[in-house]
Amino acid sequence: MNILIMKGNEKMNILKILSDEFKISEKYITNIVTLIDENNTIPFIARYRKELTGSCDDQVLREIYDRLKYLRNLEERKEEVISSINEQGKMTDEIAEALKNAVTLSSVEDIYRPYRQKKKTRATIAKAKGLEPLYEIMVNQAEKSGLPEDFAKNFINDEVENTEDALNGAMDILAEAVSDNADVRKIIREIYMKSGMLTTSKKCKEESDEPSVYHMYDEYSENVSKMPSHRILAINRGEKEDYLKVSVEVDEEFCVGKIEKLYVKEQSIWTDYVKAAIADSFKRLIAPSVEREIRNTITENADEQAIKIFGLNLKALLMQPPIKGKTVLALDPAYRTGCKIAVCDSTGKVLDTTVVYPTPPQNKVEEAKVILKKLIKKHNVEIISIGNGTASKESEIFVAELIREIPEKISYMVVSEAGASVYSASKLGAAEFPQFDVSLRSAVSIGRRLQDPM
Repeated sequence: MNILIMKGNEKMNILKILSDEFKISEKYITNIVTLIDENNTIPFIARYRKELTGSCDDQVLREIYDRLKYLRNLEERKEEVISSINEQGKMTDEIAEALKNAVTLSSVEDIYRPYRQKKKTRATIAKAKGLEPLYEIMVNQAEKSGLPEDFAKNFINDEVENTEDALNGAMDILAEAVSDNADVRKIIREIYMKSGMLTTSKKCKEESDEPSVYHMYDEYSENVSKMPSHRILAINRGEKEDYLKVSVEVDEEFCVGKIEKLYVKEQSIWTDYVKAAIADSFKRLIAPSVEREIRNTITENADEQAIKIFGLNLKALLMQPPIKGKTVLALDPAYRTGCKIAVCDSTGKVLDTTVVYPTPPQNKVEEAKVILKKLIKKHNVEIISIGNGTASKESEIFVAELIREIPEKISYMVVSEAGASVYSASKLGAAEFPQFDVSLRSAVSIGRRLQDPM
């Protein structure tokens, strides 16, 4: 863990923010931050420094660390932005106050956007042609009579052929100015988050015999604010695999209307030009940029949620008590290739293996029952472990029927197959069972993980 640097008066501000957000006294927050800065790990702090942290658990400590890191990055970015704007000689009291009050990195970037060094754009080209004064006239909208062309003709030069070119150049400058406006960005971002619809459609590809795992998203739409994490990640995978086309859609007319309220003044000879520039700005500059931001935000949130769920599931799996001292018959379900069987004694030693075909398309149910009954009797099997993969449900029904037909008292359990195929094709699996193919090694793994989940 890297040491995080504090700077001057900002130290107390960050400590107060953390104290307020986590409802922990500033004394304990100060101790926690000091311990982090001394390069102590979260597990160490949680276990051995309880008296300094008010007995904060490891989860809260991690959240404090993440928030501390974010706040420091925020302050560092503010300093960089202030330095850059000062170097350009464009710092004002309003900008300084806005940066001081900014509480997110995105808001800092919105403030900095007009002053960021840009690549060559339509607006920078228009400025180079000397059309910025015409833009100022246009955006001020002071003229109530006359023709825009009368003003534009004063800007015709070697690089501006006619009044139409001059007016279009001024509109390009206005469109970029609108896009760079932090208030505009905030308004449009909120609209996207509140009412944006994530829409998916199938890309034109050759049809396969089996439907894609993403076929349910061939024509799909859902509010981005209500989408569960697993659906966001599934759609992202479909897009990455070039199966889906994904976009976030909003009411364009509504968004443009919101922006017009900030820019359009009383009716003037420039009104139509200002409205056209706003519409162009939204469609060409703002919407694509904000859509990328929203996609990134919901993906980051989905990733974080997925990690939390994985952690909870893993904890439940690892805390599952082992079933010791029992001989296990493991069944790795499948359809066409049959169900692979491995019998393991109480120590995990493999006693027997075979393959049966009780599932479609073979449906050799009675033949499979005869084979398994012999194995159960021969090895005194006490419990059956069924993998939860393909054909698991059919295999579970088959095993339940089998148990009803035999005198032995046997139970069964469905276990996770996660990692079984990885083990079966690994060097470790091949070294331990060189005589088995990968499918039988997978069955062994399914039996052993019931005996000991660790």
